[in-house]
Amino acid sequence: MTRDAAISHVTDYFEAGTFQSDLAKLVSYRSESQNPADEARAESLRYLQEAMLPRLQALGFTCEIINNPDPKGGPLLLGERVEGEDLPTILTYGHGDTVRGQEGMWREGLEPWEIVEEGDRLYGRGTADNKGQHLINIAALEAVIATRGSLGFNTRIVLEMSEEVGSVGLPEVFHSYKDRLTADVLIASDGPRLQPEVPTMFMGSRGGTTFDLLVETHEGAHHSGNWGGLLADPAMILSHALACITDVRGQIKVPEWRPDSLTDSVRAALRDLPVAGGDGPQVDPDWGEQDLTPAERVFGWNSFTVLAMVSGVPEAPVNAISGWARATCQLRFVVGTDPAEVIPALRRHLDAHGFERVKIEAHDRGFFSATRLDPAHPWAQFVGDSIRETSGGPLHVLPNLAGSLPNDSFTDILELPTIWVPHSYRGCSQHAPNEHVLKPLCGDALKVMAGVFWDIGAKPVPSRET
Repeated sequence: MTRDAAISHVTDYFEAGTFQSDLAKLVSYRSESQNPADEARAESLRYLQEAMLPRLQALGFTCEIINNPDPKGGPLLLGERVEGEDLPTILTYGHGDTVRGQEGMWREGLEPWEIVEEGDRLYGRGTADNKGQHLINIAALEAVIATRGSLGFNTRIVLEMSEEVGSVGLPEVFHSYKDRLTADVLIASDGPRLQPEVPTMFMGSRGGTTFDLLVETHEGAHHSGNWGGLLADPAMILSHALACITDVRGQIKVPEWRPDSLTDSVRAALRDLPVAGGDGPQVDPDWGEQDLTPAERVFGWNSFTVLAMVSGVPEAPVNAISGWARATCQLRFVVGTDPAEVIPALRRHLDAHGFERVKIEAHDRGFFSATRLDPAHPWAQFVGDSIRETSGGPLHVLPNLAGSLPNDSFTDILELPTIWVPHSYRGCSQHAPNEHVLKPLCGDALKVMAGVFWDIGAKPVPSRET
């Protein structure tokens, strides 16, 4: 009944191949929340009913699967394991939905819904985002119970099936079930480590919202010889409109999109954090805000991206002036940017630069607000100390993730401090073909989380008032 025994238990689980076989079963569910087909929605329900519910019930959780109040969203599972009214309560979270599988786009020999092992990599849709991550946390809870006979704290869990479509319905569920989701802290996992071999902890996330810019100038497409110089070119107009949003190196020019929250304390937290390395692409030193460090650009500042852009028929161009052009765009933003003002601010900016004919169409999916917790918060200190004890090495601590999560629902509705311990890495190809996890990272993450959960049940934890 020791901390080392719990870590040894979860190590055996990994080395015996059980983690890999368990993950393979989870990956086999084609739970694509971005796919509106009835079959995909049925898979999301099956994931909760067949893969999650029996495992959590065997772990002593009382569970309920509920319908999403938003018809665009998938079901949710709420569960709790209560050991004592005087014990601390930990809320954890995961999402079993994935982006589209993108069948036919994966490298030869790989399939999205089947685990394929190649060296230290396990390929499959959801391995990194997020099935592998919440499996690690559940297995770590199992290891502590198997070793100690109890957790030493109460646990609540939320598993949703709509994160990849903006966590639609999650805020409404949290409002309706707030009394059943009270806790001292959220400890969950999503996103990547900064470097595969070094654990990472972050306490918030950038917000994100997507929208289309559309220019329509005339009906149909018309011969470029007969009409060139007479008809406005929508692709040209759209290109110039995009060019007024940022400069040539991507520095944002919309005044309200330039945050004022990059304080000295945030700069200090980001100092010396690595953003290069691993298997990801090489960082472009000449892109983004010129006066910021690479870490400040991605964790402490806003970034604007054109996700896709089209005019005419790119796969079969003809000598004609198209009547339309469209760009799908995204703003990732930090604390200090009002999400409700993102689109209005852009409208004012485009109008001021003479682009009144450029339409802005907000996407139907929701957006995540930006959140951030001080790295000096007692729960951040507690979890960080536990991770360092297990790993015996450094820990990368971020005020917020560069990506976006539904963290605002936990901070703003449930009023919780939030600690995220990611179990993937930045080169994992999440949201793309060839998604994968690293086996050594998964083995290390299992130990880290077993240590964290053991310590919560064995040591004094921060009081709820903090």
